[in-house]
Amino acid sequence: MEIKHEKELVELGSRIKKLIEDKGLKVMNVAHDANLDSTNLRKYVRGTQDMRYSTLLRIAAAIGVTPSELLDGLEIKKEG
Repeated sequence: MEIKHEKELVELGSRIKKLIEDKGLKVMNVAHDANLDSTNLRKYVRGTQDMRYSTLLRIAAAIGVTPSELLDGLEIKKEG
């Protein structure tokens, strides 16, 4: 059984991008505050790179939200 989650990564990235925009933040500043390279943060925002839980925690803190605000409603579906 393979687990696919590309759609969920894109959704999570969209949520992160929207929050950054809604709060009037800049990706470069959020990346700095999360101790990330801005290139990597952009990959997360596009949904092209998976992230560790610790990275999610740092991004949420840098944006000023809880991790649950980013993850609420996201599910990974098993296919098989």
